[in-house]
Amino acid sequence: MNLRYIKIKTFLTSILIILTLGSSMAQTEQGVLIDKIVAKVDDYIILKSELEKAYLDFLSRGQVSQGNAKCQMMETLVINKLMVAKAEIDSVEVTPDQVNQNLEQRISYIVSQIGSVQALEEYYGKTMDQFRQEMFDQIKEQLVVQKMQGEITTDVKVTPAEVKRFFNKIPRDSLPFFSSEVAIAQIVKKPEINKAQKEKVKKQLNEIRDQILAGGSFSDLAKKYSMDPGSGSKGGKLGFFKRGELAPEYEATALSLEPGEISLPVETQFGFHIIQLVERLGNTFNTNHILIIPSSSSTDMDDARKYLDSLRTVINLDSISFEKAAKEYSDDQTTAGSGGFFLDATGASRVSVEELDPVIFFTIDTMQINTITKPMDFRMEDGTDAVRILYYKEKISPHQASLLDDYQKIRSATLASKRNEILSNWFKEAKGDVYIHLEPEYEYCDILKD
Repeated sequence: MNLRYIKIKTFLTSILIILTLGSSMAQTEQGVLIDKIVAKVDDYIILKSELEKAYLDFLSRGQVSQGNAKCQMMETLVINKLMVAKAEIDSVEVTPDQVNQNLEQRISYIVSQIGSVQALEEYYGKTMDQFRQEMFDQIKEQLVVQKMQGEITTDVKVTPAEVKRFFNKIPRDSLPFFSSEVAIAQIVKKPEINKAQKEKVKKQLNEIRDQILAGGSFSDLAKKYSMDPGSGSKGGKLGFFKRGELAPEYEATALSLEPGEISLPVETQFGFHIIQLVERLGNTFNTNHILIIPSSSSTDMDDARKYLDSLRTVINLDSISFEKAAKEYSDDQTTAGSGGFFLDATGASRVSVEELDPVIFFTIDTMQINTITKPMDFRMEDGTDAVRILYYKEKISPHQASLLDDYQKIRSATLASKRNEILSNWFKEAKGDVYIHLEPEYEYCDILKD
C-alpha cells in the first residue's frame, strides 16, 4: 500500500466521520453508548463526537489558544447552531441550488482523489444518491453559518500591533511546536490537445446528440458517457446558476438556446459539452449537459515537457524569476496567483512536510535547496494529465512558534480570535432568543454565563 493511497484513505475516512456526525442522536455497539448529545440549541443538537472532532482538528492545525481549547470549540459549535436557529428567525437562507453547487464541487474533489464514482460507491458502500442525501443537510447548515458569520464579522481586520499583542499574551510554554516546513512552488503546463483528438470528441458528442434528437434519453446517455463526476451520475443535471458562475462559452451557448433545445458541441476549459437548456428564470438558468474530455496524445505531452524544459532554462539563467514565470505561464490557477507556491490554511507560503503529497515529498527529499526539477508528468485534481516543474525554495527545521518566523500563522490566529470575540458578543445578545442547554459536564465552560 503506497503513501498516496494511505493519504487518500485517511482523507476519505475523515469525510466519512463528517458525514455520520448528526446522523443519529446516539449509537450503541453491544449495548455500550459510544456517542451522546452534549448540547441542544433550539431544535439542533451537538454530539460528543462532533465536539471531539472539532477539538482534534484544532490541535492538528497547530492553532494557538488563549484559555481552554475544548471550551472554545464547544462555544463555537453552540454559536454555529444558534446561527442556524437565528437564520430561521431572521429569514436568512441559502437556496437548494447553492447547496447543490457546493455539494457537487465537493463530490468532484472526492472523486478525483479516489479515482472514480464507482470506487467512491464501493468505498462507502453507498450509492451516489445516498451520498448526496447524507451530505446535503450538513452542507446547507455550513453555508447558513458562513452567511451569518459574514454578516456579523464583515470587514474585520487586524493590525501588526494587534498581532504582536496577541502573540505576547500567549504563555511561552503554550506556544505551538511546528514540524518541518518547506516552501515549494510549481509551474504547470497542460498539454494542448491536438486537432484530431478534438474532432474525435466532437464527432462522438454529435452522435450522442443525434441519438437524443431521435428519441433517446438525455439522462441515460449522460449517465453512460458524461465525464463530469458531479452531474454525470445525475443524468447531466447541473441545476440553476447565475450569470458569470459558469464558463463563458458554456453560459453564452446555454443562453442562446430555447427551453428543451440541445446545442452542438461547445468547447470550454473543461472539455467539450452538449448543453440542454431546461429553463431560464430572471438572471439564472437551469441546464443539463454531457461532458467529454479529450485525451492528450504522447506528442501533446512531449510538447508540454519541451515547453517547461525551455522555461526552466530561462529561469536558471536568471532571465525571469520562478514566481513571475508561474504567475504568467502556469496553467494551475490555484497556485499561479501565489507565484506557484503551495499555501497552508493560513495563506503562508511554507507548508508542513506532513501535508505534502507523497510524490512531492519524495521528490524534494532528493533535491538541493534553491533548485528546480526537470519536467515531470502528473495528474491534476480534476483528473487532467499535465506536466510540471517544482521549485524547492527553502526548508525550516522543527521549531516553536515565533513572531518572526511564523507571522502569517500568528496573524491568522489573531484574526480568528478577533472574529470569535465579535461572535461571542453577538452570542451574548442573541442567546436569549432560543433555548440552549448544556450537559452538566460542560457547564464549567461558562458558555451560558452572562
